[in-house]
Amino acid sequence: MPELMSAVIDPGTFTTAQPTLTGADGLSLRPWTATDARTVYEAFRDPAIRHWHVRTADSIEEVRQWILRWGAAWSTGNGQWAVTSNGEVAGRIGLRQSDLAEGVTELAYWTLPAWRGRSIAPRAANTLTRWAFDDIGFDRIELTHSVQNPPSCRVAVKCGFAFEGTLREAGRHSDGRHDMHLHARLRTD
Repeated sequence: MPELMSAVIDPGTFTTAQPTLTGADGLSLRPWTATDARTVYEAFRDPAIRHWHVRTADSIEEVRQWILRWGAAWSTGNGQWAVTSNGEVAGRIGLRQSDLAEGVTELAYWTLPAWRGRSIAPRAANTLTRWAFDDIGFDRIELTHSVQNPPSCRVAVKCGFAFEGTLREAGRHSDGRHDMHLHARLRTD
């Protein structure tokens, strides 16, 4: 069936290598590499990170496979970046569930325990959001988090993501289903 409108983002946009992004505040967002596997493995040992995810890593080799899949997903508009400060990994940020036809994506992140309290997540989110709007052409970026995760709500608000409502039992976590807050930022905001 023919489409009435063309895609907001040309699928060919993601045929080039995933870029490294540098924020005005000194943070760098770079693609993950196999040498980062131990860092990601250790991150998923952190109780706070594990609580908000539905999986954990059983081995460093398993994480290497995740990193390979993250790299392969780039061609579909889904990217994962290592957030670094002075070359040291401080966290992860990514775009997921990207719909190029609609120009919509979702922002997701975590921060390593040693880096919490330094505004790593909001700084990285602002860098990635600006790039996704200005360089790629997304119209809408969503951010969802459990209603039981106030720090993520603070990140969303700090980055200008408007609260749009509560999605009932929309998220699955290790302790069961959670209601999720939906925040979004528009290119026109």
